[in-house]
Amino acid sequence: MLMWVWIAVVVIALIVLSVAALKTLGRLHGLERAARRLQHRQEEALALQAAGDRLQVTLEGLQERAELAQGQVETIKAGRGKK
Repeated sequence: MLMWVWIAVVVIALIVLSVAALKTLGRLHGLERAARRLQHRQEEALALQAAGDRLQVTLEGLQERAELAQGQVETIKAGRGKK
């Protein structure tokens, strides 16, 4: 009789352990998906940052060209005697 009690205790312990392991694995799967989404967002953010850097360089170039054009306009106006 005592042997059946021990067998029952071991079986119940294995069932409890199995349920706990399955729940843990389910949570790990969810964490893995969340980590993949975060990595994707990070890649998107880096791409946007690179695009922003390129845009800033373009805007700086346009600013220089506008200043040059303004200087040329002033030179032309000065040559014509206008302010």
